[in-house]
Parts: sequence; C-alpha cells; structure tokens
Amino acid sequence: MPPCSRDTVSMTTNTYQGLEVLYTRQQIAERVAEMGAQITQDLNGEKLVMVGVLKGAAFFLADLSRAVQADATFDFVATSSYGNGQRSSGAVKLIKDLDEPIEGKNVLVVEDILDTGLTLSYLRKVLLQQHPKSLRIATLLDKPSRRLEKIEADYVGFSIPNLFVIGYGMDYAERYRNLPDICLMTPDHPE
Repeated sequence: MPPCSRDTVSMTTNTYQGLEVLYTRQQIAERVAEMGAQITQDLNGEKLVMVGVLKGAAFFLADLSRAVQADATFDFVATSSYGNGQRSSGAVKLIKDLDEPIEGKNVLVVEDILDTGLTLSYLRKVLLQQHPKSLRIATLLDKPSRRLEKIEADYVGFSIPNLFVIGYGMDYAERYRNLPDICLMTPDHPE
C-alpha cells in the first residue's frame, strides 16, 4: 500500500493573529476527508483502534475519526520529547500508556507531525510488543528533511519543509493549540 500524501506547501497571504497561515481550516478539512476515505478503503470493513498521541493530535484525531467510516474505538498515549522551545530534547518518555490491550487488533497511530521520527519510532516499538493485527501511522504533517530515525507514515496529510508550525493542536510552549489554521511560528514572533 503506497503512502497517502499530498506534497504541497501553499503559504497564503492570510494572517491569523499576526501569524502567516500555512494551511487554512478548509484545506485541512478537505485533506483529512481524503485521508479518511483512504483509511476506510484500506480497512475493508474491519474494526479499528485509533491511538491519538496527546496532546497535539487531539484535533486531528477528532476530525479524522469522523472521516473514517468504520467501527472505531479511541485510545491515547502521551509522550514527551519537547521542552518549552522549538527544539526536541532527543529523549522520548512515555507519560501515558494505552488503557486497553491492542493484541490482535488493527491499530492506527494518529500523530500531528512526523519530524525527527524519534517519537513515532519509539511508539511503534512499544506498540508492536503488544502484537496488534496491524499497525499503521497517520500524520497530518510530515517533515522528511528532519528525520533522524528511519520511519515513514502510511497516511500523510501534507509534506512540509523544515518550518515550525502551530495551530490545529500543535503548540509553542503549550500555546496556540486552539488556532483553527496551521500557522508559521517565526523565531522573531513575540511571545
């Protein structure tokens, strides 16, 4: 199965709260609907456990789950690899594990952004130890130029260059998650 991806960056001239909009809520909604249709087709009527990576993937998981036409349940994991800045600490810690076993189940890990690959490589290893029937990854954004671990998502919303983005669940020091669009955070943006 080839990865589902849209390799475009369409920076608009729109601004939102003084931030340049990378993807509007409409562009996000359209792409999430396309991803949901592909996931539905690939499931071929089977059940699914959608595992959201907290906190960033919460918005994406909610929208993607409504676009997937399948008998689906949710679970969540939480990891930590970022401090209060724009750079990863490099070490991944599991802060919250799954509530239910996934052995023999189709699992879709839902992540906001695939960047260095450290978090998703770690999660994939941990989740595969529980022997799911299948394990796939859906990420809204992919930054392949930043990859440190060899990992690819099965479903990609948008591939982007090395930009720091916020909004639609993604944050800077826990702020901006509630922005409805995906915006660029520049190093000179006032805190």
